[in-house]
Amino acid sequence: MQIYTNRKSAGEQLAAALEAHAKEDPVVVGLPRGGVPVAFEVARHLQSPLDVFVVRKLGVPWQPELAMGAIASGGVLVRNDEVLRMLGGAEQALARVEYEERMELKRRERLYRGSRPAVPITGREVIVVDDGLATGATMKAAVLALKQAGAARVVVAVPVGPPDTCTELEALADEVVCLQRPAHFMAVGQWYEDFGQTTDREVQELLEARPEPRSGRGLDARSE
Repeated sequence: MQIYTNRKSAGEQLAAALEAHAKEDPVVVGLPRGGVPVAFEVARHLQSPLDVFVVRKLGVPWQPELAMGAIASGGVLVRNDEVLRMLGGAEQALARVEYEERMELKRRERLYRGSRPAVPITGREVIVVDDGLATGATMKAAVLALKQAGAARVVVAVPVGPPDTCTELEALADEVVCLQRPAHFMAVGQWYEDFGQTTDREVQELLEARPEPRSGRGLDARSE
C-alpha cells in the first residue's frame, strides 16, 4: 500500500483517477479542514469550481457522540430518525442543538469564504473530497446533505479509507472513488508522511487561490 507524501500529493493522484469526470463539469467541494487541500488539487486538474462544504453533527446533549442528525452548508438538515425515535423530548433537543450548531456553521462559512457566495450545486454533479475516511460519519452526512440540497449526482472521492466504510458509502453516494482500501486500517494519518493539521488560514488561502473553472461557472454564478 502506498504512503502519500502529503495532502497535495494525495490530491494530485486522486485528480488523475477522476479525470473522466471533467466532461460532467462538476463542482468540487472539500470537507474542512483537511479535505480542502486535497480538493484544491482535484479542482485544479479538472478545471472545476472549488468550494468548501461545512458539516456539523447534531449530538444528543447528554451523549454528544450519538448523532440525532447533521446540518450542512446551504441550510440543509439531515435527521437521524432512528435515534430520534428512541429519545424523549427529541424534537426540543434537536431544535436546541441545531440552533447552536447552525451558529457555529455560519461562523465557519464566514471564516472560510468571507463575502464570497457559495457555488451553486443544484442540478450538477458534485465531487465531495476529504483527505481520508475513518468511520465515514461526516462524509455520510455530507452525501445526504448534498443530495437534499439539489445535487444531481454525488461522487465521494478520497485517497484512503477502510473497506467497510467505503462499502457503506457506496450505498449512499452515486459513486465512490477511494484509491486505497487497506484491510489493516487504524487511522487516516498512518497513510501520510506529512499529516500536519490544516489551519483555518490555509483553507482561506486555498479558496482564495481557487483555479478558474473551464466553464466559467464559479463562485459568482448566482443567476443559475
